[in-house]
Amino acid sequence: MRKLLIATRNKGKQREIDSLLSPLGIKTLSLNDIPPIPDIKEDGLSFIDNAIKKAQETSKLTGYICLADDSGLVVDALNGRPGIYSARFAGNNATDEANNQKLLDLMEGIEEKNRTARFVCAIAISHHNGKMVYVEGVCEGKIDTRMRGDRGFGYDPLFVPDGFEQSFAQLSNRDKQLISHRGKALEKAVPLIQGFIMGEYDD
Repeated sequence: MRKLLIATRNKGKQREIDSLLSPLGIKTLSLNDIPPIPDIKEDGLSFIDNAIKKAQETSKLTGYICLADDSGLVVDALNGRPGIYSARFAGNNATDEANNQKLLDLMEGIEEKNRTARFVCAIAISHHNGKMVYVEGVCEGKIDTRMRGDRGFGYDPLFVPDGFEQSFAQLSNRDKQLISHRGKALEKAVPLIQGFIMGEYDD
């Protein structure tokens, strides 16, 4: 069985991706499962830029077919912030709690109709021979006035997807996967991943 390396050390992100790919018989690994490699600087100007760079460089360093994603929260009232800086919104090595609290502080007093936001996920899949493809998924919603729920990770306790009253952190994994930005991107990526696993990009 050929293996797919997910270029992350984030266990929550790995669980989400693995739960979607394991029923397809695809064996996944994360950066926690292989010998250490140098950190790859995410210095792109977009989610797609960062995903492509992570996938290509990780694949070259390890020899694995590699999937990398760059995901983040885009808030209209904050002119698109935190965007590509979502993971380090409150500073380098910021915790989820610190990032969420900073977002709440910045959104204080903003009316519900102006609290619109979206999660964006860009996924790139790269072969160590240089072949690469990418896709993107988006989930629209709004920012809540308080954190709710204990599932998920990142900004999930503050993000309420359109058509729901619960936050991402209150939804079941199954319900979240059906509507999430990562779920939508992975749905597009699955046939491409299968092509890589089946050797269609080996030449």
